[in-house]
Formats: sequence, C-alpha cells, structure tokens
Amino acid sequence: MDRRVVITGMGVVSPIGNSVPHFWSNLLDGVCGIDVVEQFVSDGLPVHIGGLVKEFNPDDYGIEKSFARKQDKYAVYAMAAAIQAMRESGLSSEGESCNIDSFRLGVNVSSGIGGFETIMREAAKLIEDPSGQWVSPNFIPTMIPNMASGLISIRFHAQGPCMDVTSACATSTHAIGEAYHMIKHGYADAMISGGADHCTIPMGIAGFANAKALSRAEDPKYASLPFNLNRGGFVLSDGAAVLVLEEYEHALGRGAVILGEIVGYGATADAYHFTAPRPDGSTQARCIELALEEAGFDPAKDNVYINAHGTGTRLNDISETLAYKVAFGDFAYKLHISSTKSMHGHMLGATGAAEAIASVLALREGIVPPTINLDVPDPECDLDYTPCKAVKADLTLALSDSFGFGGHNSCIAIRKV
Repeated sequence: MDRRVVITGMGVVSPIGNSVPHFWSNLLDGVCGIDVVEQFVSDGLPVHIGGLVKEFNPDDYGIEKSFARKQDKYAVYAMAAAIQAMRESGLSSEGESCNIDSFRLGVNVSSGIGGFETIMREAAKLIEDPSGQWVSPNFIPTMIPNMASGLISIRFHAQGPCMDVTSACATSTHAIGEAYHMIKHGYADAMISGGADHCTIPMGIAGFANAKALSRAEDPKYASLPFNLNRGGFVLSDGAAVLVLEEYEHALGRGAVILGEIVGYGATADAYHFTAPRPDGSTQARCIELALEEAGFDPAKDNVYINAHGTGTRLNDISETLAYKVAFGDFAYKLHISSTKSMHGHMLGATGAAEAIASVLALREGIVPPTINLDVPDPECDLDYTPCKAVKADLTLALSDSFGFGGHNSCIAIRKV
C-alpha cells in the first residue's frame, strides 16, 4: 500500500532571508532581494545585478568555521538550510538524528551546477601554472554536485538512500518529488530533500548573459519581471532550500508538527530543444496533469495556488501560460498564480525547493504571495498572476512547478493536513 508523505521541517537561505519566517515575511511584503553586484568587480560584464545571499553567517546555524572555509558556498548554504529544516522537524538536535532508524533516513539535496566558484578558482590556478601542482587535492570532492547530499548525510548520520538529481532549474523540484516516492513506496521513513546553488559569479553571469537568458536591466528592483510585457530575461540568484519529508504515521507517532502533505508529483521531458521550452506547453502540461491526477484534483471543490516557474523570459512565460490552459482547461482562469522569482530571482537548483516552501506557507496561511512589478501584463499571459500585492484566499491545493534547460519538467502537489 502506498504511504502518505508529509512535511515536518523547512529551511531556506536566500536573497530575501536566511530563515523561513524572514523569507515568508519578505515575500508577503513584496520585498525585492535583487541588487547591484558588489561582491566582485563586474564592470566588464554585460550584467551587473543579481540575487546574492546577504548577512549570512555560518555560525548562526552551528556550522563549524573549518567546514565553511573548506566547502564551496553552495554546500555551505545547503547545510544551513538542512540544519534549519531538521531542527524544525524535531528529528535533530545539535546535529544528532533521533527518533528514527539511521538506515530509514535518506538525503536528496541536489544542485544544478555544484561547486561553480570552486571550479573557477582551481581552473585559474591551472592556467597560471599548467603543471597543476597548485590545484587543491580537495578540488574534486568540493565541486561535485552530489557533495551537499553527502555532507548532510554525514552530519545527520543518515544512512538511507543518498543521492543527487541534476536537472538544471528543475533540480530541487525533482529532488523533492523523488524523495516523496522513496517514502511513499517504502524505501525510507524520512528524507532530507531540496537544492542549492551558488552561481552568481563572473563566469555564471557571462555564460547565462551570452546565452541571452539574463535581464540586462540597470534598475535591480525592476529587473525580474515574470509575465510582464517589459521583461527581458531572468535574474541569476543564489541560495538553498530544504524540506524534511516524512511518512505520515511515523510523524504522528513522535508528535511532529505537520506543515503539509505531498500528494502528487509529475515529471516529463520536452524532447524538443536543449534550452528552449516546447512552445505549445503540451509536455509541461502533462507534467502538471500527472501531479493533479495523483493529488485527486477536483475542480468542483479545490481552490488552487500555483507557484509558477515564471522566469521572466518570453519563451518560458508564454509556454507556461499555455501549459496551465492545457492542463486545467477553463479552470485555468480560476487559478491563483504567482512567481516569487520576481522577488528572490532565479536560484537555479535551489529555486524549486524555495518555491515549494512558499507554496506550503500559502496553503497554511491562506495568502497568495504576489508577483511584484507586474504593472504591464503581457496580453499573452492573461491568467491571474497576483500582480503586485499579496491576496488572501482559502486555498486547498498548491502546485509548485519547475522547468529546466534540457527540457526537464517537474511539478509537485501539496495539501494541508
């Protein structure tokens, strides 16, 4: 028999807050975390804005200085988010897992790129001295994208399934969906799941900008413009987000606070182009339909919120709007939709998990976070994208969808418990 899967802990590190309460408060207030990049010289780059993590101190999470010094930032952010989530879940106290068989606790905290900053730093050493003698012996284990999962499993003595999903911008939604299946089908009782990336570095900006993907807006507060006719691309951002998923009876048995229930998951491929989404939205729609079918969506009873992928690129926003119309039919015009990327930017491998957290809180509190700066809606994006201000709504079902380079599509469905 399939088992129910609930959420018992959440953690986040982001451009708009390094804790879930701070992140959520800023979402509701429409705070934009995108700024002019000052952490490195960007004068020669085509883009000078980004969503960098601010006021982050590893000590605040009990992360050792030696760990923070040796590891790539993506892994440090992942650890901070995991510690938050595990503490909230009650499965951990000061880094020690409890109330669970270690072989029944798994990890899937994934990254779209991995240790990008580490790659660039060590590559510069090799260019300067081709002998390679100055390349760090820790280069490989520091840069590989599975290392966040590995390090988190070590900290929490999680000896169950430990893996990494790398599917570009769909990464952490896939990670949560696959973790959900691990528990649903009996391979684990709890999974630490989510994603992390730190790509707002010169090479990251140059690469995405030259691919014509990034907004070149000069005003950072009016740059990430999902579904807006004035949009010009996405804004690159950093961070991490982690959720603790747990088998329902296991969570009840130890008196855990249940934040929500994962009730559906869909995954498809566009099989179309290596960066562009399928224009008619058909494969994205099928991904959403799979999550809806598993969730038992009832148009007569459900009031639905969708945290959209909503990148602020013309190709994505239009095809995503079409996908909702294909998946929901006339009900698409009854959906409450928003893109929180308008505030935190595109966190790549972390973005799906951050948006899943926003979806859980929208359900729990009955508030739809806004799509800020949606002052000139694109006529081709004619659904309710919650422009500019948060809206109260008695929600029953939330979806969080993510679409990535390579044609990777993922969607999870969440209900209140």
